[in-house]
Amino acid sequence: MTRSKRHLLTLPVLLLLSVTLLAACEPEDRRPGTWLSGEEVAGPIADWSFVNDFQEIFIETHPWYGIPFSVTTVIASADGNVYVPSIYEAPAVFPGSKYWNSVIAADPEVRVKFGDKLYRMKALPAADEAEFAAGLAALAAKYDFWRSVQAGETDTAFAIIRLYPLN
Repeated sequence: MTRSKRHLLTLPVLLLLSVTLLAACEPEDRRPGTWLSGEEVAGPIADWSFVNDFQEIFIETHPWYGIPFSVTTVIASADGNVYVPSIYEAPAVFPGSKYWNSVIAADPEVRVKFGDKLYRMKALPAADEAEFAAGLAALAAKYDFWRSVQAGETDTAFAIIRLYPLN
Protein backbone atom coordinates (compact mmCIF):
# COMPACT_ATOMS: atom_id res chain seq x y z
CA MET A 1 0.00 0.00 0.00
CA THR A 2 1.35 3.39 -0.92
CA ARG A 3 1.91 6.14 1.54
CA SER A 4 -0.91 8.27 0.12
CA LYS A 5 -3.43 5.39 0.39
CA ARG A 6 -2.43 4.81 4.03
CA HIS A 7 -2.91 8.52 4.66
CA LEU A 8 -6.39 8.38 3.10
CA LEU A 9 -7.32 5.48 5.40
CA THR A 10 -5.83 7.12 8.49
CA LEU A 11 -7.82 10.34 8.17
CA PRO A 12 -11.31 8.72 8.40
CA VAL A 13 -10.18 6.56 11.33
CA LEU A 14 -8.91 9.63 13.20
CA LEU A 15 -12.10 11.53 12.39
CA LEU A 16 -14.26 8.65 13.64
CA LEU A 17 -12.18 8.39 16.82
CA SER A 18 -12.49 12.14 17.44
CA VAL A 19 -16.27 12.12 16.95
CA THR A 20 -16.60 9.08 19.24
CA LEU A 21 -14.51 10.75 21.94
CA LEU A 22 -16.54 13.94 21.80
CA ALA A 23 -19.85 12.05 21.83
CA ALA A 24 -18.89 9.87 24.79
CA CYS A 25 -17.34 12.39 27.15
CA GLU A 26 -19.38 11.97 30.31
CA PRO A 27 -19.60 8.70 32.20
CA GLU A 28 -22.82 6.71 32.23
CA ASP A 29 -23.66 4.13 34.90
CA ARG A 30 -20.57 1.88 35.12
CA ARG A 31 -18.94 3.20 31.91
CA PRO A 32 -16.25 5.81 32.63
CA GLY A 33 -15.98 9.00 30.64
CA THR A 34 -13.60 11.87 30.01
CA TRP A 35 -14.40 15.61 30.19
CA LEU A 36 -17.42 16.78 32.15
CA SER A 37 -19.50 19.62 30.77
CA GLY A 38 -21.52 22.15 32.69
CA GLU A 39 -21.37 25.53 34.36
CA GLU A 40 -18.42 25.82 36.73
CA VAL A 41 -19.46 27.36 40.05
CA ALA A 42 -17.03 29.88 41.51
CA GLY A 43 -16.98 31.12 45.06
CA PRO A 44 -17.50 29.43 48.40
CA ILE A 45 -20.54 27.26 49.12
CA ALA A 46 -21.87 27.77 52.66
CA ASP A 47 -24.12 24.70 52.79
CA TRP A 48 -23.32 21.44 50.98
CA SER A 49 -26.49 19.64 52.12
CA PHE A 50 -27.93 20.16 48.61
CA VAL A 51 -25.78 17.23 47.42
CA ASN A 52 -28.23 14.91 49.19
CA ASP A 53 -30.76 15.83 46.49
CA PHE A 54 -28.66 13.85 43.97
CA GLN A 55 -28.62 10.05 43.81
CA GLU A 56 -25.54 9.90 41.57
CA ILE A 57 -22.87 12.37 40.58
CA PHE A 58 -19.85 12.46 38.27
CA ILE A 59 -16.24 12.91 39.37
CA GLU A 60 -13.61 14.04 36.85
CA THR A 61 -10.05 13.06 37.76
CA HIS A 62 -6.85 14.24 36.06
CA PRO A 63 -4.40 11.48 35.11
CA TRP A 64 -0.80 12.23 34.17
CA TYR A 65 -1.48 11.84 30.43
CA GLY A 66 -3.76 14.89 30.28
CA ILE A 67 -7.13 13.39 29.28
CA PRO A 68 -9.59 13.47 32.20
CA PHE A 69 -11.03 10.20 33.51
CA SER A 70 -14.57 10.50 34.93
CA VAL A 71 -16.69 8.10 36.95
CA THR A 72 -20.22 7.90 38.32
CA THR A 73 -20.72 7.39 42.04
CA VAL A 74 -23.21 8.00 44.82
CA ILE A 75 -22.76 10.84 47.29
CA ALA A 76 -23.88 11.96 50.73
CA SER A 77 -23.38 14.96 52.96
CA ALA A 78 -23.53 15.21 56.75
CA ASP A 79 -22.38 17.91 59.18
CA GLY A 80 -21.07 20.04 56.31
CA ASN A 81 -18.86 17.25 54.93
CA VAL A 82 -19.25 15.53 51.56
CA TYR A 83 -18.48 11.82 51.08
CA VAL A 84 -18.34 9.32 48.20
CA PRO A 85 -17.58 5.60 48.35
CA SER A 86 -15.39 3.51 46.10
CA ILE A 87 -16.26 -0.20 46.04
CA TYR A 88 -13.44 -2.72 45.51
CA GLU A 89 -13.71 -6.26 44.17
CA ALA A 90 -11.62 -7.59 47.05
CA PRO A 91 -10.40 -6.14 50.36
CA ALA A 92 -7.70 -3.56 49.70
CA VAL A 93 -6.04 -0.51 51.14
CA PHE A 94 -6.68 2.78 49.30
CA PRO A 95 -6.18 3.26 46.36
CA GLY A 96 -7.07 -0.41 45.94
CA SER A 97 -8.04 -1.73 42.53
CA LYS A 98 -9.90 1.30 41.21
CA TYR A 99 -8.09 3.32 38.55
CA TRP A 100 -9.75 6.59 39.55
CA ASN A 101 -8.55 6.06 43.14
CA SER A 102 -4.95 5.74 41.94
CA VAL A 103 -5.40 8.96 39.93
CA ILE A 104 -6.67 10.94 42.95
CA ALA A 105 -3.89 9.46 45.09
CA ALA A 106 -1.45 11.15 42.69
CA ASP A 107 -3.53 14.30 42.06
CA PRO A 108 -6.48 14.83 44.43
CA GLU A 109 -7.90 17.86 42.60
CA VAL A 110 -11.14 16.87 40.85
CA ARG A 111 -14.22 18.40 39.31
CA VAL A 112 -17.55 17.12 40.61
CA LYS A 113 -20.79 17.46 38.67
CA PHE A 114 -24.11 17.87 40.50
CA GLY A 115 -26.89 18.24 37.95
CA ASP A 116 -25.51 20.69 35.38
CA LYS A 117 -23.08 22.45 37.76
CA LEU A 118 -19.37 21.71 38.20
CA TYR A 119 -17.45 22.24 41.45
CA ARG A 120 -13.70 22.12 41.96
CA MET A 121 -12.89 19.90 44.92
CA LYS A 122 -10.13 17.87 46.51
CA ALA A 123 -10.76 14.11 46.96
CA LEU A 124 -8.93 12.46 49.84
CA PRO A 125 -9.48 9.08 51.50
CA ALA A 126 -10.93 9.15 55.01
CA ALA A 127 -8.14 10.32 57.30
CA ASP A 128 -9.00 7.99 60.18
CA GLU A 129 -11.60 5.57 61.54
CA ALA A 130 -13.81 8.39 62.83
CA GLU A 131 -13.97 10.06 59.42
CA PHE A 132 -14.54 6.67 57.74
CA ALA A 133 -17.43 5.98 60.16
CA ALA A 134 -18.90 9.47 59.56
CA GLY A 135 -18.80 8.94 55.79
CA LEU A 136 -20.39 5.50 56.05
CA ALA A 137 -23.09 6.88 58.36
CA ALA A 138 -23.87 9.67 55.88
CA LEU A 139 -24.19 7.15 53.04
CA ALA A 140 -26.25 4.77 55.22
CA ALA A 141 -28.68 7.57 56.09
CA LYS A 142 -29.37 8.05 52.38
CA TYR A 143 -29.06 4.64 50.69
CA ASP A 144 -30.47 1.22 51.62
CA PHE A 145 -27.39 -0.56 50.28
CA TRP A 146 -25.06 1.42 52.53
CA ARG A 147 -27.42 0.91 55.46
CA SER A 148 -27.01 -2.87 54.98
CA VAL A 149 -23.21 -2.45 54.78
CA GLN A 150 -23.20 -0.44 57.99
CA ALA A 151 -25.35 -3.09 59.72
CA GLY A 152 -22.94 -5.83 58.62
CA GLU A 153 -25.58 -7.50 56.43
CA THR A 154 -23.60 -6.93 53.22
CA ASP A 155 -19.92 -7.79 52.97
CA THR A 156 -18.32 -5.20 50.70
CA ALA A 157 -14.75 -3.94 50.42
CA PHE A 158 -14.71 -0.18 49.95
CA ALA A 159 -13.04 3.13 50.69
CA ILE A 160 -14.70 6.32 51.88
CA ILE A 161 -13.46 9.44 50.13
CA ARG A 162 -14.12 12.91 51.48
CA LEU A 163 -14.54 15.79 49.06
CA TYR A 164 -13.19 19.18 50.16
CA PRO A 165 -14.31 22.33 48.31
CA LEU A 166 -11.58 24.31 46.55
CA ASN A 167 -13.84 27.31 45.80
